[in-house]
Amino acid sequence: MAHISTISATMFSDLSFGLTATAPSTYDAAGFAVLFGTKTDAADATPVSGEFVRVQNVREFPAMGTPPNIVNVPTYGQKTSQQIQGQADAPTMEITINYIAADWDKTVGLGKFVGDGVKRAFRFSLLNADPGSAATWASSAVGYGNKEHTVFYWLGKIEAMVVNPQLTDATTATLTLSVQSDFYGAFTHA
Repeated sequence: MAHISTISATMFSDLSFGLTATAPSTYDAAGFAVLFGTKTDAADATPVSGEFVRVQNVREFPAMGTPPNIVNVPTYGQKTSQQIQGQADAPTMEITINYIAADWDKTVGLGKFVGDGVKRAFRFSLLNADPGSAATWASSAVGYGNKEHTVFYWLGKIEAMVVNPQLTDATTATLTLSVQSDFYGAFTHA
């Protein structure tokens, strides 16, 4: 399938991460795709390479990508300073989720990955049409329900989660990811 080719909301965005600390053999679509072959339960006690889980109930995604690092350099005798490209810092991502405690249980849920210090592959997918049942959500056009999609990958860690109790709305949590590599993409899987 091809990239998203129309202007529309990405109503079916998805964040997934590989369960093992395996780096891709190549930093392209094919290299990352093998790390996202089979969707599995977060309670999987002995994950194997290729298994991944989806971060469910995402309420708000941050901007994705490496931010620019523009440095203003004053120049003697000129009214305005010049701007030059500096080295960009790796961003920290904060994702707001609707908090369901059972999903983030420290023993059998995604909570066991928070703060464990393991660098994993992450995948952020943009889809503007429902992919269907998406039983596997694997890295293939079939996994995406043969819908137009765009995918970005990176290596990172799940650093922290802070629960935000609400009296008038759904309880949310802020999931903090550190980015440990460049962003790779935009890719699409045929």
